[in-house]
Amino acid sequence: MTISRLQLADALLTATHIAERNLIAAFIADAATEPAPNPFPNTSVGAVRQIWRQRAAEFQSFDVQVAGLACLLGALSDMSVSEPLVQEILRAGPHTANVFDQGAHCQIVGAVLYGKPGHALPDAPAMPLAHRGPRRRVRTAVGQLDLFM
Repeated sequence: MTISRLQLADALLTATHIAERNLIAAFIADAATEPAPNPFPNTSVGAVRQIWRQRAAEFQSFDVQVAGLACLLGALSDMSVSEPLVQEILRAGPHTANVFDQGAHCQIVGAVLYGKPGHALPDAPAMPLAHRGPRRRVRTAVGQLDLFM
């Protein structure tokens, strides 16, 4: 992997064009998720478009639950087929996430999370993962109420 799991999850959270980004980012950030063998990390928009259109049909035929696929295909349709992409593959149990970015700047183009047939997707996080650091409480000044105005 060219980027750490947590960096990838954080980059995914900034990709507001991906509707299920919180679910996919939570899966990637989970300690059980690990990078998977990736024989073709460097690819192109045309190759990704062809592969994932075919997988969309297969997923529907085999009743595979999927998140992010429609957003990925939508993003790819606006791009040149020759544009280079980098693919990251991560797995945990019966689930796999494929994340596609534009390389050096880790600008996420799209991401897909799917399971094996008959396996539901992992539960969505209760709260977005955008802030992982310690939470600070902000105190606001409270003035005395003037009840006799």
